[in-house]
Amino acid sequence: MRSMKLRTLGAAFIAGALLTAPALAQTEPPAAISVTGEATVSVPPDLAEVDGGVTSEARTAREASEANNVAMGKVLSALKGAGIAEKDFQTSRLSLQPQYAPKPPGLSAVVGYRASNRVTIRLGDVSKVASVIDTVVGAGANDIGGINFTVSQASKLLDDAREQAIADARRKAEIYAKAAGVTLGAPLSISEGSTPVPITFRRMAGGMAAAAPVAQGEETLQVTVAVSWAIKQAGQ
Repeated sequence: MRSMKLRTLGAAFIAGALLTAPALAQTEPPAAISVTGEATVSVPPDLAEVDGGVTSEARTAREASEANNVAMGKVLSALKGAGIAEKDFQTSRLSLQPQYAPKPPGLSAVVGYRASNRVTIRLGDVSKVASVIDTVVGAGANDIGGINFTVSQASKLLDDAREQAIADARRKAEIYAKAAGVTLGAPLSISEGSTPVPITFRRMAGGMAAAAPVAQGEETLQVTVAVSWAIKQAGQ
């Protein structure tokens, strides 16, 4: 009886192993070639932002604020006179800070106040950057913070770069496939390395003289993708 029971259990185990073997085989990852594709697109920027304003100093907070308001009013009027629409410039920083006499720590006394008002000016024509700086400096602006150049059609350009990155990945995969003596199949997975964004350059313009030449250069858009390509089996 015991011998028959053992034989029955052994047969059941073998049958179970035969049934599960194909399932285990199916869990193995398919043969693949994994590569990274890259693409970079450089284009002239077509948008610009100029950051500038007025800093005023006075003995009292009120005097500093009033002087700053008057000076900034002249700058804003000059922008309007230059044909810049009000929707294209916006206050970016407004501050009023006490100024201290140079004394040992803990004993400094307030000797005056500094008021600052800065605006960001958006331009749809990058060729106007120098003339806008000339306009605001001529109107009394004494705090030019910097210039940002960007690309308006960044999404479309990035889509073009994505196509180029996939083509670059296929090119690399085909080189590996040929060297290994195999045939490239369909892509198994495609993933973008990171969220691609335009690389924006900020040009500092502190101390910039009126009508200073401005070089816009080019903006660089970059995309990286990781692709796994299946390897075709013989006869497929």
